[in-house]
Amino acid sequence: MKHTNKKILGKGVKYLAFALPLSLIGPSLLFTAFNNQDHPYYIPVLIVGIIALIAAIFLMFRGIMTIVKSIFD
Repeated sequence: MKHTNKKILGKGVKYLAFALPLSLIGPSLLFTAFNNQDHPYYIPVLIVGIIALIAAIFLMFRGIMTIVKSIFD
């Protein structure tokens, strides 16, 4: 009988824990950027928001795949 690898499971939970704040910060940065298009920092805030969203998606995917790997391998 196979058991869950707790070390790999903890790693997956850490990925998801880092993805949670990024998934909240990214949309708020994009909202702020699009509401202040005439501001000189529009482009940098927009780029940081997009990077935060991409990083959140990547970390969520990586975390879920790591958790699945810890359960079924």
